[in-house]
Amino acid sequence: MATVSPLAKYKLVFLGDQSVGKTSIITRFISDGSIAALVIRSLPPTHSFLNNVALDNSGILQGRKDLGGLIPSYIRDSSVAVIAYDVASEYQPTQWVEEVRTERGSDIITVLVGNKTDLVDKRQVSIEEGDSNAKEFEVMFIETSAKAGFNIKPLFRKIATALPGM
Repeated sequence: MATVSPLAKYKLVFLGDQSVGKTSIITRFISDGSIAALVIRSLPPTHSFLNNVALDNSGILQGRKDLGGLIPSYIRDSSVAVIAYDVASEYQPTQWVEEVRTERGSDIITVLVGNKTDLVDKRQVSIEEGDSNAKEFEVMFIETSAKAGFNIKPLFRKIATALPGM
C-alpha cells in the first residue's frame, strides 16, 4: 500500500499600506477571475494548490493602522512575508521590511510586490526603483496587476520555489 505524503503547510503574511491591493492579489490568485464584482470582508477557508503547496486562508487582516499591534504576531508565525505597494503612489517599503526583520530577522522569505501596474499613466515608482529597493533589502521582487491578472500566478510560483523542499 502506497503512502501519501501530506502537503507541506506554509503561512504567508501580506503587508503594505492600505489600498495597495493585498486583498486583491490574494483574491485574484484564489478565484483566478475578475475581482471587480467581489466584496470581501473575509474569505472562507479555501485551498488552492500550486507546486504541491496548499494555501489555506481563513481570513484577511485589512491594512489598517489601528490593527498594528496584531501585525508582529502574524509576521512571527509566517514563513513568507509579501510586502505590497502601489506603483501609482509614493511608497516607502522600509517600514515594512524593518518590521519583518525585527520579528524574524532574515529567517523569512520576503517578496517586494509592486502592484497596480495597469495604471500605466499614473505610475510613480519605476520597475527599476522597485528592483533596486529589493536588491538593497536583499528580498525578491516582482510587479503585478491584480485587476488585470498580470503576474499573479508567477508571484506565487516564485514564492513556492523559494520554500524549503520545493
